[in-house]
Amino acid sequence: MKASIAIVKEFETGEVDDNLFSSFVEHLGRAIYTGIYEPENPCSDKDGFRKDVIDLVKELKVSLVRYPGGNFLSNYNWKDGIGPRDKRPVRLDRAWHTIEPNEIGIDEFYDWTKKTGTQILGAVNMGTGSIQDAADLVEYCNFPGGTYWSDLRIKNGHKEPFNIKYWCIGNEMDGPWQIGHMDALTYGRKANEAAKFMKFTDESIKTVVCGSATSSMKTYPEWDRIVLEETYDFADYISIHRYFENKGNDDDFLASWWNMDDFIKTSIATCDYVKALKRSNKTIYLSFDEWNVWYQNKKEPHPWEKAPRILEEHYSLLDALTFGGMAITLLNHCDRVKVACLAQLINVIAPIFTEPNKGAYKQAIYYPFQDVSLFGRGKVLNPVIHCDNKVTEKYGEIPAAIFSTVYNEEKEEVTVFALNTSKSENCQTEINLWNFGNTEMFYWTELSGDDLGARITWENQKAVCPVNKEIVRVENCKCKVELKKASWNVIRFKIKK
Repeated sequence: MKASIAIVKEFETGEVDDNLFSSFVEHLGRAIYTGIYEPENPCSDKDGFRKDVIDLVKELKVSLVRYPGGNFLSNYNWKDGIGPRDKRPVRLDRAWHTIEPNEIGIDEFYDWTKKTGTQILGAVNMGTGSIQDAADLVEYCNFPGGTYWSDLRIKNGHKEPFNIKYWCIGNEMDGPWQIGHMDALTYGRKANEAAKFMKFTDESIKTVVCGSATSSMKTYPEWDRIVLEETYDFADYISIHRYFENKGNDDDFLASWWNMDDFIKTSIATCDYVKALKRSNKTIYLSFDEWNVWYQNKKEPHPWEKAPRILEEHYSLLDALTFGGMAITLLNHCDRVKVACLAQLINVIAPIFTEPNKGAYKQAIYYPFQDVSLFGRGKVLNPVIHCDNKVTEKYGEIPAAIFSTVYNEEKEEVTVFALNTSKSENCQTEINLWNFGNTEMFYWTELSGDDLGARITWENQKAVCPVNKEIVRVENCKCKVELKKASWNVIRFKIKK
């Protein structure tokens, strides 16, 4: 199998927004309790936050963390999570059939983000919540002082405002599973009033209205169109969500990026249709604020309890490769996808996994996410690519290898992310850098293995791990590399003066 990629610095797709490397923490399963917060764990600091988790989050350089949900959001009263812990109510979380002790709320989560070097993508309840609740939360978080809610924040230990800039107006309100589910017109009108009320409280914030929960929804993309028509003046982003799972065909699974790419293009077209309809100069951007591999067909009945073990995916090498294809797709749409949240961050469908009273470790998907977060910042270029195709049952004939190229002008570096989705053939690939003059390869890592079902465990934390590849010499502005079958590759070049 062969491929060639010619990289031209003038062929720009767009500048990568740092918020493309964001994530998500919900009050779900063990994400919060025994995930980020476990006071009795010897790994925890004086505030009860696990230091091992903090260190792993720092390594990922996550920008925003969406909080507190998720499905949890639509039956959550944020006021339950503030004030003295011993006076906070214990509630039923009916979204996930769990007991919510409210030991962690917006104040504590803000403290955690300061420790991890992240910022909050806030979310307001559009299910059981009111537009007043939404505006009150913005006042509590962002107003300097001298009002009821801002002074209460100060009383609760935070003199300085949190200055949360980005806000989700509800979660997946198109979904019948959502508490408070409503039709697009009803949601659009409520979301518009909520966003307006919130911006009247803090005009500097950016709002994300609910788009479709997945591309397979019967209401997609009509839901998105109706919502945008109702919210266009006060919305800055529309959210889209998409998860993929292996339903028994590895080739189709590895080609999930093709479906994700189509989803993004259709969502962009919907936004631009409404822009034209409104005769507007304003562009709505996408917040892909839930994406990952998730095997949603599992049934996990459990009693009412605090922090049950639910949605704890143990990711394989194959999952990590598919994940890499999704990450490449997000980069290649950086001109319109400005926020993207890996869902989620700890324990629940997550790259980081903990054991109570023990330590934490990286899951297989940790590595491709870390790669794009560390090396995917700069300008995404649109190279000229020729690649042999492969035939899939679900998507037909599509490229067997996919690429994203990022030019970091400040560091004078070019990074090529490459995924060979073929399980049977290596890909002989020529990389042409003639437009950059004198270059040299200085870095190449590969994530692959003979056992695509290999999974990292507490006992074997090296079961899936990237390896360093031998550096290839660049001659006449070209180099030839062999992308191993079923492999994720990060190849970096330095532009020499």
